[in-house]
Amino acid sequence: MAWNEPGGGKDPWGGGGGGQNNGPPDLDEALKKLREKLGFLGGGGSGGVNGFKFLPVILVIILVIWAFSGIYQVDETERAVVLRLGKYHATVNPGLHWNPPLVDSVTKVEVTEVRQYRNNNRDLMLTEDENIVDLQLVVQFNVPDPKAFVLNVKDPETSLRHATNSALRHVVGSSKLDSVISSGREQVGVEVKERLQRYLDIYDTGIEIIQVNIQDAKPPAQVQAAYDDVIKAREDQERVVSEAQSYSNAVIPEARGRAQRILEEADAYQARVIAEAEGEADRFVHLFTEYEKSPEVTRQRLYLDAMEAVMSNSSKVMVAAKDGNNILYLPLDKAVGGGTSATATPGSRLSPAQMSTIADEVLNRMGNQSGSGSQRRELR
Repeated sequence: MAWNEPGGGKDPWGGGGGGQNNGPPDLDEALKKLREKLGFLGGGGSGGVNGFKFLPVILVIILVIWAFSGIYQVDETERAVVLRLGKYHATVNPGLHWNPPLVDSVTKVEVTEVRQYRNNNRDLMLTEDENIVDLQLVVQFNVPDPKAFVLNVKDPETSLRHATNSALRHVVGSSKLDSVISSGREQVGVEVKERLQRYLDIYDTGIEIIQVNIQDAKPPAQVQAAYDDVIKAREDQERVVSEAQSYSNAVIPEARGRAQRILEEADAYQARVIAEAEGEADRFVHLFTEYEKSPEVTRQRLYLDAMEAVMSNSSKVMVAAKDGNNILYLPLDKAVGGGTSATATPGSRLSPAQMSTIADEVLNRMGNQSGSGSQRRELR
C-alpha cells in the first residue's frame, strides 16, 4: 500500500487512518501562523506576506552595524596580525583598516615598545665552585616579528620566563661566586643575553632581547655576614696593594734620579781627574824641559814654591840651626802681627810682602842666635 493511500495510516501531514482523507495543510494557513510568530516584525496584519515590508530595513541596519564594527585603528607603535577563519591572513601596518567581523580576528602587537621582564621571585643557584648565590635580573626586550609572537608560541612571555631561567642557571653554573657577585657581573649579563636569544630564536618567538641587567647578586642571608668579612678583607688587600704601588711610584723614580746623579757626578769626577792628571803631566814635561836648561835655578825655584805652599798654611814654624842643636820657634801669626802692619790669620795664605817680612825676621833672629852662640864658645 502506498504511504498516501486512504486508510493507510502513513500520511506525513499528520492525518490519521480510519478512512479520512486529510490532504496537505493550506499554504496560507502556514504563512499566517509564521506571521503571528513574527508579529513584532510585520505588525500581525492580514495583508499576507506584506507583513515583511520592514524586514529589509532591519537587515540593512544590521548590515551597517556589522560593517562599522569591522573598522579599527593601528597606531604607529603597533602592528596588527589578521586571522581569517582562524588562518593567518596578513600583518597590517599603522593606519585605518577594515576587516569583516566574525570572519577575521585582529590582534594588535606593540613592536617598538621596550618591555621588561623581572624575576621578582629571587632564585637560588649553584655556582661552579659549589657556592649558592641569590640573583635578581631584569630582561629588556621588544617584538620585531608580531606574526611569530602571536602564532608560534601559545604564551610568549611564559616561554621567555622559562628560557631566561634556563639561560641564567647555565651561565651561573659555569661561573665562580666572586665573578657572579662582584667583578664579572656585567659579563654574566652579556652571556645570559646571548644564550637567551639563541633559545628564543630556536622557538621562533619573535622576541628580540635588548639587554639583560643583573640587578642584585649576593649570597644567601645565612652566610651574608661571613661573605661581608671576605669582601672587607679583599678591599683591605686592594687598599694595601694600592698604597704599595703608590710608594713604589714615589721611591723608584727618586732612586733612579739619585742613581743618575751619582753616575753624572762620577763622570764629572773622572773627567776632572783625567784633566788634572793630563795637566800635571804637561806641567811636569814643561818643568823637566826647564830643568834641563838650568838645573840649579829650577831646583831653587821648586824649593821656594814648596816652602811657600807649606808655610802659607801654617802659623808656626820650627827652624833647626845648622851649627847647633838649638831649634828656633817662630810664631808667624804673632811675628807678623807685631813686626809689621800686615795681619795673618791661621789657615790664611800669606802674601808675598808678608812672606818677605817673615823671611827677614827669621834671618835676623837666626843671626842673633848664631852670634850668641859664638860668644858663648869664645868665653869657654
